[in-house]
Amino acid sequence: MSKQDNIKVAKNVLKVEGEAVLSLIERINENFDEGINAIRNCGGRVIVTGMGKSGLISQKIAATLSSTGTPSLFMHPGEASHGDLGMVTKKDIILAISNSGETYELIQIIPAFKRMGIKIIAMVGRQNSTLTELADIYIDTSVKQEADTLELAPTASTTATLAMGDALAVALLENRGFKAEDFALLHPGGTLGKRLLLTVSEIMHTGNEIPLVKDSTQMSETLLIMTEKGLGMTGVTDDNVNLTGIITDGDIRRGLESSGNKIFDNTAGSFQTKDFKWIEDTTLAINALEVMEDHNITSLFVFSGKMKDTPDGIIHIHDILKTGIL
Repeated sequence: MSKQDNIKVAKNVLKVEGEAVLSLIERINENFDEGINAIRNCGGRVIVTGMGKSGLISQKIAATLSSTGTPSLFMHPGEASHGDLGMVTKKDIILAISNSGETYELIQIIPAFKRMGIKIIAMVGRQNSTLTELADIYIDTSVKQEADTLELAPTASTTATLAMGDALAVALLENRGFKAEDFALLHPGGTLGKRLLLTVSEIMHTGNEIPLVKDSTQMSETLLIMTEKGLGMTGVTDDNVNLTGIITDGDIRRGLESSGNKIFDNTAGSFQTKDFKWIEDTTLAINALEVMEDHNITSLFVFSGKMKDTPDGIIHIHDILKTGIL
């Protein structure tokens, strides 16, 4: 095949699959709404089951449902008849997926669900099928044609089923009032989870890692302590160990430019900046980063609650960036 032929085939596949998904809009009816309500009221989990390519789509739908607040799991219909039915409880609801509606492994286990009194939602590509007749709720995912020229490989049909599964998951998400914070709780390792959950208290430097000098400390010694701690600043405390100000690398550079080595004749107390930014330990790391960017600074002292006495920690911009929060 020529380059033009390959491009033509690919465009036709996307056209056929796109039309298949768009055609589902007409099938969103009272059956779909009934399915949403049944899942919301089941009191258990959604057990998604399908065979072959439909099984792969079932796994994705189960994963999407779970990650958006609807507890779900995938059950292989072949394994179900050999013991895996034990994972199903009477509180659950079944979402059975089949393009033909005649998948033997699925039909074989339907009576077991019936005996348990479990409601069955069928997502099927043929209205007149065995599975459709056995189900309590039928959601139509039929397509006019598959995307391959032989119309043998599940292509448009699996894409349409996956899209209908997404519609189901998002509708349930909206019904539950599922928020970004809820999503983050289910994805603590992801970027969104970190942005919405990670606080500075979890990544700040504490104890001996906090750079502090007394206000009577000579600037030469202050510079050594700042270098040792490696955070680009130090806090200055009074005799009662209360934080009274800060000194940054930038302060020292500017002091050297204006006064040369004479700055080392000063004490930390006479050189400190008393008006400085700080944050509470419950502050989200992403918000701490915003404070740093807004004020063009790289470190912030951290206090538990109101600023008092010595700080509980210090956070550097690199500590936040290393979390992969952006």
